[in-house]
Amino acid sequence: MITAGDFRNGVTFEMDGQIFQIVEFQHVKPGKGAAFVRTKMKNIITGATIERTFNPTDKFENAHIERKDMQYLYNDGDLYYFMDVETYEQSPMSKATIGDALKFVKENMTVKVLSHKGNVFGIEPPIFVELQIVETEPGFKGDTATNATKPAILETGATIKVPLFVNQGDTIRIDTRTAEYMERA
Repeated sequence: MITAGDFRNGVTFEMDGQIFQIVEFQHVKPGKGAAFVRTKMKNIITGATIERTFNPTDKFENAHIERKDMQYLYNDGDLYYFMDVETYEQSPMSKATIGDALKFVKENMTVKVLSHKGNVFGIEPPIFVELQIVETEPGFKGDTATNATKPAILETGATIKVPLFVNQGDTIRIDTRTAEYMERA
């Protein structure tokens, strides 16, 4: 059991038969009245985000999320195939289950497959990935002083904003949590 007063970012719990993960939380102690916990939480099955306030003494069941390392192999239409790195068993997953989490994952990359009580609901790509830029406008010499950006298309098909000095063919490091350019690789 977990109380609302123990909420932290990333905590998962069960409420009304649904599984939620805390995205943001704030403990509020107003001058008058009782304290409360303001949260922004994500339903991990549907992906919906809601905001809600709780009494700090409200109790909830902990939800154990299993994270299993699997290797992304290939896609065939709407199915994406992953291989268990321990048993070499292949598992197909639908695009609806995965969502857009694969936009920074290329073939043969290891990801974490997320499940709750045996039901797979998503994947977690590595936090940092190195991908090649396949299309972007050319940069100009001397454009490094400002923090201006331009769109770039990556080898996985995803589009992100990069600094002006980054060119087509460069390999860059990306933070998959924020979809932001970090540095050249």
